[in-house]
Amino acid sequence: MRKPLVAGNWKMFKLIGEAVDTVNALKSQVADVTGIEIVVCPTFTALHPVAQALKGSNVAIGGQNIYPKENGAYTGEISPQMLLDAGCSWTIIGHSERRQYFKETDAFLNEKIKFALGAGLKVMFCIGETLEEREGGKMNDVLCRQVTHGLQGLSAAQFEQVSVAYEPVWAIGTGVTASPAQAEEAHAFVRSLLRDQFGADVAEGVRIQYGGSVKPDNAAELMAQPNVDGSLVGGASLKADSFAAIVKASLC
Repeated sequence: MRKPLVAGNWKMFKLIGEAVDTVNALKSQVADVTGIEIVVCPTFTALHPVAQALKGSNVAIGGQNIYPKENGAYTGEISPQMLLDAGCSWTIIGHSERRQYFKETDAFLNEKIKFALGAGLKVMFCIGETLEEREGGKMNDVLCRQVTHGLQGLSAAQFEQVSVAYEPVWAIGTGVTASPAQAEEAHAFVRSLLRDQFGADVAEGVRIQYGGSVKPDNAAELMAQPNVDGSLVGGASLKADSFAAIVKASLC
């Protein structure tokens, strides 16, 4: 049985005070929740104070990105070691906004995943097709490419520290959510790719999260699908009440 993983990606929102207030409210609302792994991913500037606020709670903290070097002359970047130092146990890698706006390639993302895992961070690896790719019948090809090249060379032991987040680009921040059937179809296909490329044990063990306009009123139906193992939540994770409701809806 795969333990659901529900994570909030705060993107470029919340100053430090707002971030701390949000997690203080959140941790009290989910304090009694068991059987779900809960993560919040604030902006870099808020990581350490949020980590301090979450000490002793059942909510972990993650970064939104890393650069595959421990240190050096890489202005504006952040290393896995720095995230760990700030209190993180997770990082997001490969979000569609990184792929789109910062032109991150599958090969570069593979390098980042391996470096993050080597440093001791767990990784949420994002994949997903655009609306144009879906309507053009290319969804499976896109997902196959992203899984094949993004996760190339990982060992079975490394996969124990990786989740895959399927986030159809057409559903991110649009208010449009993949139907439960659409989500299940994509997740089942991704799991079949993992099985073909990395073996049955890896495929059955890896959690595949859904991301894309997840809200309290659609979370339970999405999470009820057999191959949906949690969610990577955007806008609805910015408010403690709505994120806590999504966490609790994932108990189904």
